[in-house]
Amino acid sequence: MKSIILIALIAVAFTARVQERNMAKIQAELAKSTYGSALLHLVELHSMAGGPVQELIDAIEELINDLEEELETLEFNFQVRTNEHNALVVSLEQDIQDAVIDVNNTQDTLDNLLYPRRNQIQSKIDTVIGYQEENRKLYDEAILVREQEHEAFEAQVAELNDATASVDDALALLASLTNPSLLQIKRFQNTLKNIENKLRSRSRMAPMIKALISLASNQNFSNQDVLKSIVDALNDFRNAVVDQINDLTAQEAQDVIDHEAYLEQLDDEFSEFGRQIDRATVDLTATNEKIDSMVEFRDQRAADQKQYTAELELENNTYAEETDIYTNTKNEFTRELGVSEQALALVQSVDFSNIQV
Repeated sequence: MKSIILIALIAVAFTARVQERNMAKIQAELAKSTYGSALLHLVELHSMAGGPVQELIDAIEELINDLEEELETLEFNFQVRTNEHNALVVSLEQDIQDAVIDVNNTQDTLDNLLYPRRNQIQSKIDTVIGYQEENRKLYDEAILVREQEHEAFEAQVAELNDATASVDDALALLASLTNPSLLQIKRFQNTLKNIENKLRSRSRMAPMIKALISLASNQNFSNQDVLKSIVDALNDFRNAVVDQINDLTAQEAQDVIDHEAYLEQLDDEFSEFGRQIDRATVDLTATNEKIDSMVEFRDQRAADQKQYTAELELENNTYAEETDIYTNTKNEFTRELGVSEQALALVQSVDFSNIQV
């Protein structure tokens, strides 16, 4: 029986010694941190004041509950912030991708559609302007040629009129010849020579006037038959000259009509070229406005891309900092929660009246 009691006493003493060692160990752990030291002071003051142990236990348990709630709030808020961060990152990355697509598509449209179209329209305008310039050159040349042709016509008519007048003089001279002297004959022959000189360039009349000169040089003007033959020949010559004048006049009139029609055709072509230039200019203006609009849009989207990229970088950096704060705060809360639980264990031990800090 004594042995049993002795063993029981040894067991109680051993248990008390173990509990004392555990309390000392917990007390030492608590003293390592500021928060733990504060709890030890609280336990010491409560012990010195002789307050109910349950009040201290309730206070520490409430503190533990507060820490657990703060830890849950921290976890919840960080999860909300993480969700917001992820959503913002996805949104910004999509915005960046959309901006890149807009920039690339716009540049592609400029390079492959609008710039070539502008060059094509400008080339067309330059070509039609060249047509207009060539048209005016032809117009001026046509006027110059017509003036030259008209001057040639007037010179020919003047020559022929002079020849007609000379023929009339010769006929008048022949009419006055009854018994012509050598001087009168010579005068008549000179008149014919004068006609030949005036018509030297007119191949159509040259054979006839030469025949008259030959006839007048070899005939006796006292013979009335000879005179009649010469008069008839001169009248035929005069009629031929008049016919030629009429032909030249008719041709001149037709040339004037053709010339005016040609000028009118050139004016119509010039006007049509002008309309083509006007239409192309309107198209060019619209194309340039479209180019300016798309360049402005491209530059704006490039600026948007740069802005979104900066916002994404800022967001990632901010979230990284907030993650560090969250991790540090969570570790601190976890550490304080562990210390609080150690303090609760200490308070719940059988004896803590000897605790000193």
